[in-house]
Amino acid sequence: MTTPNRLYDAYIFDLDGTIYLGEALLPTAGETITKLRQMGKRTVFLSNNPTRTRQDYAQKLTRLGLPTPVSDVINSSYVMVDFLQRRMPGAALFVVGEQSLCAELTAAGFTLTDEASQVEAVIASFDRTFEYRKLQIAFDAIQHGARFFATNADRYCPVSGGGEPDAAAMIAAIEACTNSQVEAVVGKPSNYMAEAILGRLNLPAKQCLMTGDRLETDVLMGLEAGMAAALALTGATDLETAVQSTIIPTYLLHNLAELLP
Repeated sequence: MTTPNRLYDAYIFDLDGTIYLGEALLPTAGETITKLRQMGKRTVFLSNNPTRTRQDYAQKLTRLGLPTPVSDVINSSYVMVDFLQRRMPGAALFVVGEQSLCAELTAAGFTLTDEASQVEAVIASFDRTFEYRKLQIAFDAIQHGARFFATNADRYCPVSGGGEPDAAAMIAAIEACTNSQVEAVVGKPSNYMAEAILGRLNLPAKQCLMTGDRLETDVLMGLEAGMAAALALTGATDLETAVQSTIIPTYLLHNLAELLP
């Protein structure tokens, strides 16, 4: 595992733990992305976190000094909307998730309902408003034959000073009581998100470099899609974990400045 000795046409970045933590850019992130853009390289940003819209992420990056259009941000709720529109357009959904995801699904023409007998699909997501009532409705809906999808399966979301339990906890609760497995998880490391990225870039995978702080999502997705993948030791993964892992990134970075050969 080394640092890059070449440039790529497109650079895909995870956000939390790779570009920023909380309300601050991580060291060298801003200047590295600015330099890549000056060299004519494409830069796009990914997040499994569905509690903010793409507009929110673009505004945050811009506020932190990296002006970014909404079209250069892809998150798991955006991929979920696309996934459902291709398979169950206009379906009645029950969402174990927060307002931003609900708003995106509603705007895309889906009906949200608490009536378990009417639910065609249960959507599990990062939900800091999770409660027993939601678990009961999800249970009843799946017992009535509803399908079961999830935006992402992260165990926790990194925040300053620690982390917050993420969508894996909601998925596990629903799976445990229904004795059923989630049918599809559309966020990283799924091929659904990889296809959304490559479709946005309109480039072959081998011309793209995926950079993130998690082996099991960022790096794995990049490698499985045919991209080069860099692990940034700036967030959830330390060097010891990286060395012991069976997921082997193309590159290992102590900071994003090492992307520049």
